[in-house]
Amino acid sequence: NPLNINPLRDVVDRVVDFDRVHQCQGLRLFVAATNVYSGKIRVFSERDVNLDAVMASACLPHLFQAVEIDGEPYWDGGYMGNPPLYPLFYNTGTPDIVLIQINPVERRETPKTAREILNRVNEITFNSTLLRELRAVDFVSRLIEDEKLSAEQYMKVHVHRITADELKPLQASSKVNAEWAFLTELKSIGRNAAESWVDQNFAAVGSHSTVNLRQELI
Repeated sequence: NPLNINPLRDVVDRVVDFDRVHQCQGLRLFVAATNVYSGKIRVFSERDVNLDAVMASACLPHLFQAVEIDGEPYWDGGYMGNPPLYPLFYNTGTPDIVLIQINPVERRETPKTAREILNRVNEITFNSTLLRELRAVDFVSRLIEDEKLSAEQYMKVHVHRITADELKPLQASSKVNAEWAFLTELKSIGRNAAESWVDQNFAAVGSHSTVNLRQELI
């Protein structure tokens, strides 16, 4: 991308009023990017969230040039946190985390072609950081249950997940499909999946996890 063309940047700049975002008091917002120099994650929050931060958080290096912020280049935050969970329980008072999962963790087939292999490598790479954080959440939860950690000092996190079976056949390359019919189909799939999850699991919010982390992480 020698001309550094990114149509999404123009769209976000046109439709998002970041001054209003900064004034919002009702929600906490965290956006993550990966520092190209250090390989470390940077989490932007509240007034740090601007157009550059959003573009950095979605910067896939094989499509776009790195986004420079404060003299440092950044790529997609998914390489180091997809998404990072720790800001949610370190900086808020809620014990519940709801993951909207679009990348399948497991595929029961062996990729053979170059594209299939690349797609699966991308899925594994982007899921690895999430799985590490979920293991940490499960570890702390077990220590609290065994009374080896104080429930007053450490928060027991309840993990929930919304996903859709219709997404599993889609390859990672589908993320660059900008056809309107495809986008509206994804919106419909997401809305139906969310409504189904709420109908079945809403009563668990604030009480217990609806994802069996121990079973999934073994």
